[in-house]
Amino acid sequence: VQLQASGGGLVQPGGSLRLSCTAPGATLENYNIAWFRQAPGKEREWVSCINRADGRVYYKESAKGRFTISRDNAKKTVYLQMAYLKPEDTAVYYCAADKRELCRVLITPDLDLDIRSEEYDTWGRGTLVTVSS
Repeated sequence: VQLQASGGGLVQPGGSLRLSCTAPGATLENYNIAWFRQAPGKEREWVSCINRADGRVYYKESAKGRFTISRDNAKKTVYLQMAYLKPEDTAVYYCAADKRELCRVLITPDLDLDIRSEEYDTWGRGTLVTVSS
């Protein structure tokens, strides 16, 4: 499957954006889908994931309460709705797909959630989100 991420852009602090992840010719309901991001000069980090099996969702602590991941199977799209955006959310955002039923969520030593990027071998081209006044 080939993924496409879209919906990025320039937004002021406190604003909102909705990112979309699609797979032309395929249906994403057969995959667990994760969103990652990579800020300039930093490593790629996981943001959110939605299970294939039961639709359960997971968020990095810094995204919890501000970001919402969801599926629209009819539109074959996974969304990342982002609100109350901060300058530190500025990054290239990527969606990634894995056929396993569950997101491979880890608990970090500081009790945050995380997913290793190595768990995914199918990635879309990223979409740039810039949060700036």
